Amino acid sequence: MKILFLESHPMWMYGLPNGFKEEGHTVLISGPLSKDNIREILDSFKPDLIISVGWTPEHSKEKWPWIREAIKKTTIPLVYWATEDPLHTENFTIPLIKAIRPDFVFTVTPSLCKKYEELGFKADHLDFGYHQSVHYPVLPMNNYRCDIAVVANAYPEFLKKNPDAFRSEALKTLIKPLIKKGIRVDFWGDNWEKMGNFFGREIPTNWIHGYLDYRDAYKVYSSAKIVIGLQNSASQLTMRTFEILGSGGVLLTTDTPAVREKFIPDKDLIVSSNHKQTVSKIQSYLNNDIERQQIRENGKIAVQDHSYRNRAKRMLEVLENRGILREIGDIIHYSEFLKEIYEIYKISPDDTLSKIANRYNVPLEHLIELNNLSSEKIYAGQIIKIKKKHTLL
Repeated sequence: MKILFLESHPMWMYGLPNGFKEEGHTVLISGPLSKDNIREILDSFKPDLIISVGWTPEHSKEKWPWIREAIKKTTIPLVYWATEDPLHTENFTIPLIKAIRPDFVFTVTPSLCKKYEELGFKADHLDFGYHQSVHYPVLPMNNYRCDIAVVANAYPEFLKKNPDAFRSEALKTLIKPLIKKGIRVDFWGDNWEKMGNFFGREIPTNWIHGYLDYRDAYKVYSSAKIVIGLQNSASQLTMRTFEILGSGGVLLTTDTPAVREKFIPDKDLIVSSNHKQTVSKIQSYLNNDIERQQIRENGKIAVQDHSYRNRAKRMLEVLENRGILREIGDIIHYSEFLKEIYEIYKISPDDTLSKIANRYNVPLEHLIELNNLSSEKIYAGQIIKIKKKHTLL
């Protein structure tokens, strides 16, 4: 199968696409999209499936009509994976899918499947994952060695507008108590210098390291003794949850039902429910190299089921079961494809093209042109197109 990813961002170019590649499929990454090159890519690559992921430069409002216009002229299924749910469902995901009209929506938030179905889109749940070519264990590197690390953006403006958001509670549980006690945490990401009011104390400037390229994150995860991973919801896991474990990181995260559904607390990772527990567990595990190393090894094993190869398998299974893709490996006859777009007719021994034109009340010239015939000559068993079916756009 040939699969086209409409993408140019490193966060999405190396994960799920590699999963499909491992499954034996041919994958093309579009790179930056323009009004002209979308059609050119479709015509030259001729994909069997098109996938779009997340919220990146390829999802700007300017590009929505380009994508819709190019793909609606084909019969290629378009799948959108809503990785910004649930924080940006209303302000981004729903406007996007209404504009580009994907054939199927996957979401990282299970409870939103029903909402998308009610809006007229087939939908299912697909978790984040990790790929071992991007997130893998390495020996600790001096530039990234530290006791406690955070790799994330701070989002101070979002927290001001959404003080009751789950991410706010996660910050108060996992990071605020450490900052208040003066326990050093090394931060990679944007805007941590603006979090003093939130934490009740400024973060020392030498603890803040700024932007980190997504492709270098595994170096921090492998080098820190403990990595704090923030959750955005009690019912789903963030992408970094899997990536930290895949990189051999010792993960400390919020104790939620979603975490316990997939991992065993204090075996595969460390969990905390309140600020006192956070401080206690940090101090305990920092002082116990053997226990910490055991969690590191257990986490690497537990996360293997969550590879992007397995996510790719699940995506295709769902698309087949829901009628978006035909069963992979079957022999499909051309007439089956034609039926999706045209009314078709199988020629009988006594048929003539004129008789068929009269029977369906279409001009003879129309049948000749539609079927690329050089004359009125036809033969028994031949499949011809009568007219294009009307479809809702």
